[in-house]
Amino acid sequence: MWAKIKKGLDLVLETGLWLAMLSEVLTVIWQVFTRFVLRDPSSWTEELAIFLLIWIGLLGSAVALNRNAHLGIDILVNRFPRKWGHLAAVFANACIILFSLSVLFYGGIKLVAVILMNNQISPALGIRQGYVYLALPISGFFITIYAVEFLVVELKALFGKEEPVEERRKELKVMLD
Repeated sequence: MWAKIKKGLDLVLETGLWLAMLSEVLTVIWQVFTRFVLRDPSSWTEELAIFLLIWIGLLGSAVALNRNAHLGIDILVNRFPRKWGHLAAVFANACIILFSLSVLFYGGIKLVAVILMNNQISPALGIRQGYVYLALPISGFFITIYAVEFLVVELKALFGKEEPVEERRKELKVMLD
């Protein structure tokens, strides 16, 4: 059941990221075309590109975490004994959950609510700024889900229930040696 839900969430997230990246590319191409070919730069493209970059960065961090491709310094952790490596991963995932829930999700919802209540409008696009900051709670939601999933996997491995991450650790150890 969870696998189907997660697969659907992954699809929604990755499709949203893909659309944001496509929109970013088309926006920048249009900006360059209007500036250098038409000699009349478009007034809205720079602002849209900035807003899309915010969404790409935040949604992309959730996708990277899900794919275990986020930036991490695990050279030292991979040299730990198995138990200590799992403990370090549990600690790291707990920190990710704490940050994504408190800052991205909860803080993001509060920020969006305040900005929407103040009715702040973007100058060039004329859209409500709160919609731009929706990327914070949305990415916080996805990051929390993925970090909880990894935390459960690491706890199971720590207590000897499963060992799904051991193969990855062996691959990394071979690459380091």
